[in-house]
Amino acid sequence: MIPDDDLSDAAVRALVKAINANDQAAFRAALADGATMSDDGSDRELGTWADKEIFSSGGHMDVESESDDGRTLVASYRNDTWGEMRTRWRFTVSDGKVSRFDTGQA
Repeated sequence: MIPDDDLSDAAVRALVKAINANDQAAFRAALADGATMSDDGSDRELGTWADKEIFSSGGHMDVESESDDGRTLVASYRNDTWGEMRTRWRFTVSDGKVSRFDTGQA
C-alpha cells in the first residue's frame, strides 16, 4: 500500500486524505468549482454521490498503485454499504484542484 502522504500528485493526495479522514470540508476544498465525476461509467451528481458512498458510509481508500504521474490509482475501497472492492480512480486536475474523477471496479 502507498501511504496517503506519499501519493505523487498534490491535488489527488489532498482528495484521498480528505476521503480517508472523513473530512467533508477538506474534500470540498480539494475540488475545483463545478467538479464532476462518474462511477462505473455513469456520470453522477458529485455531492450526492460523495455523501452516500464516502461520508455517510465510512468510505476509505487503501492505494495499491499509482500511474499517470499520480493521477490514476488502483485502490482497495471500502464502505459500510458495499464492503471492500478493488477500484480504479482517474483524476483530472486543473489549477491544483481535482476537476473530475472517474471511479469504478478495477
